[in-house]
Formats: sequence, C-alpha cells, structure tokens
Amino acid sequence: MAVQTLVLPGEEISANSLPTPSNPSIPLKLGPGLRHVPPSTITPTVAGLLCVDHKKNAIWVENNSGRYIPQTNDVVLATVHHSSTDFYHCALTPHTTFAQLPQLAFEGVTKKTRPQLTSGSLVSARVSSASKFLDPEIVCYNPSTGKSEGMGELKGGMVFDVSLGMARRLLMSKQKEEGGLVVLEEIAEKVPFEIAVGRNGRVWVNSGGVKETLMIGKALQEADRKGLGMDDQKKLVRKLLKGS
Repeated sequence: MAVQTLVLPGEEISANSLPTPSNPSIPLKLGPGLRHVPPSTITPTVAGLLCVDHKKNAIWVENNSGRYIPQTNDVVLATVHHSSTDFYHCALTPHTTFAQLPQLAFEGVTKKTRPQLTSGSLVSARVSSASKFLDPEIVCYNPSTGKSEGMGELKGGMVFDVSLGMARRLLMSKQKEEGGLVVLEEIAEKVPFEIAVGRNGRVWVNSGGVKETLMIGKALQEADRKGLGMDDQKKLVRKLLKGS
C-alpha cells in the first residue's frame, strides 16, 4: 500500500521521500500534483498527501478538495456537450474546459461506422494530450494497443460523483491491498453490477435495477465522505443490502 505524507505547494520533495523500487530499472513515474524542475528537483503544485508506491516506483499528490486537472493517460468519464465536424466536445467536470474527442477515436471505426453520440452521451475515455495552453484531447482506445479495453459509450446506468482520492483508489488494480477498499468486493458477493471509474471523480454504475444501482452509488459515496476503514465499509454494505 502507498505511503502518505502531507506536502505543500513549492516544497522540495527530498530524496528520502522518493520511492525505492526493488528493480532499479523501473523509471520514476510522477503523477498528478507534482512538477519536475530540471535537473532533479520535484515540487508539489497542490497541497495534499504525498503518496509513494515503491513497487511501481510512482509518486503523486492526493488532493480531494481541488478541481480535477487533466493528465495524459488518465482514464476519465466524459459527457458529450455538443459536436462539430470532426470532434465531440465533452465535459470532464463543470470547472474544466471541454475535452475534444475525435469522432474517429474509437476502435476500428470509419466515417461510416463511427458512433453517433448526442448531447448527454457518456463515454469512458483516456486523456491522450493535456496542456495548460490547449484544450485536452481524449480517445476511446488504448493508443498502445489500438483496442478499446472497455472504453467507449456507456449506456444505461447512473453516474455518481466521488472525491478525486476515492476515484484513484477505485482505479487501483488491487483495491483492498493498495487502496484499503472492500466496498465493491462485498457488494459483488450479493449483487451483480458493471462499473466504470474516471480519474475525474465520476463513477458509472449499472446494476439489475434502479434500486440496486442507487444502493451501490450510495455505498461508494458514503464510504468516501466518511473515510470509512475496511471493517466499517463491510458494516455499511451489510446495512444497505439489508435495506434494499
């Protein structure tokens, strides 16, 4: 599980705070909230918890109160606002500029077979480019493989807002070991569902019915808002399942 330390903008991250991977050949990965100042200085751009993952040689700042800032390779959930000749213009949050989604940025599509998205359509996508000078661009496939890997239009279901920290934890490959989360694991034992998580603090849930979908969304939001530990998460799920 990642180690966490409180940091403030402008502070220099000491060498002792950097991850120490077992395999020295793994490059250091700087995540959101950090800036590299050549030649070797790393400083936070936001206040928050400095998270260090030694296994992945990764370091980032977790900041739940700040607005989402698009970062290249982030997986996000975006809502189509309007379209132009070659792009869908999508909202990532109410506070960021529209992201541009090329109409051909889907696995294996042509001009004739491209999806016909309308205002309000929801897509799971990956940030392909992000700059403070340009609008971000997103695509619905993995640029490394050309495959959709679950990205694309999300139909049905409901969208729930969570903190940026909760979104990151939900995106971890081992939610229990790395993120201290057992909410979805506990629910999955009783209720089937589909889920898609965006690094921009949005979660799409689709279950057997509206009641079940609302219950899953409530469980995630309550565990997030109250900062519940794993034992309390299990109690919460049992309570919600009993009442559903």
